[in-house]
Amino acid sequence: MAKPGPMNTITDVPGLKVGQTQDESVRTGVTVIVPDERAVCSVDVRGGGPGTRETDALQPHTLVDAVDAVVLSGGSSYGLAAADGVAGVLGARRRGFELMPDPSVPVSPVIPAAILYDLANGGNKEWGDTPPYAELGREAVRAADRTFALGRAGAGYGASAGQLPGGIGSASIRTDDGYTVGAIVAVNCFGAVKVPGTDAFWAAPFEIGGEFGGVPFPASAEFDAEDWGAAKFNPAPGTNTTIAAVATDAVLSSADAKRLAQMASAGFARAIHPVFTPFDGDVVFALSTGQRALAEPQAFTLSRLGSLAADCLTRAIARGVFAAR
Repeated sequence: MAKPGPMNTITDVPGLKVGQTQDESVRTGVTVIVPDERAVCSVDVRGGGPGTRETDALQPHTLVDAVDAVVLSGGSSYGLAAADGVAGVLGARRRGFELMPDPSVPVSPVIPAAILYDLANGGNKEWGDTPPYAELGREAVRAADRTFALGRAGAGYGASAGQLPGGIGSASIRTDDGYTVGAIVAVNCFGAVKVPGTDAFWAAPFEIGGEFGGVPFPASAEFDAEDWGAAKFNPAPGTNTTIAAVATDAVLSSADAKRLAQMASAGFARAIHPVFTPFDGDVVFALSTGQRALAEPQAFTLSRLGSLAADCLTRAIARGVFAAR
């Protein structure tokens, strides 16, 4: 029987670290997923209002097939600058893409990123022409470790999940045959994460070991398809977005990672209602640290990993909101 890893976070996947930092006065923050070595990566963009960097470079037909880090950030369009700070730190460490290795030529760190909107959460946004995100990115990547905080931390520090506080969530699973899959997410959705009129998460059927409170899914509830429960009201474009990454230690091609990201996006739909709205910029990155061969038949093993990634993302969303409260 598959079980969560020892930390029940994405860093149970061998070869990954996570760094986070936040500015309490601004009520925002940055989360960085840092592989020990360059990692195959792809992305699935489902929301109607995404804000991203370098996602085109992750398509299977492009030159670059690996990344040096993935950035999740608050700050809307300002937050994309967090990746500049991360690139500066990693470039100084000679981590990046080299077309023709030459010590006199800087490497090009590949740092895809996605942002969420937290500009209207009451923090001090009077930063003039010097937004804090590049420096937050530098701080976050320097703090990368196997352990990290859930809830009000990193990119989830100023987030909201419908009408509830949002935050950073993570979860993992290990299979009997030795694969590890994990997810990390900054939950800032328009939709609700709890069943209307109850304290049960939509994700409740996927919970393992009471990891987000143990409130069971209501057995006899009658659902109104137009009742969105504690979703946000009167949304404005760009005021939401849930951004995430999933990872596995299986060896994946760029095309495999794309399928993993697409399958993992189902985790959003299991945990948030409604989801993928015009007001959300929902994004899922998928990484492979490439430490275990993909067992034959490979398509079947990839299908298993994609299903587990969706489960982990479902659980991570609920864990993030549960920890934030």
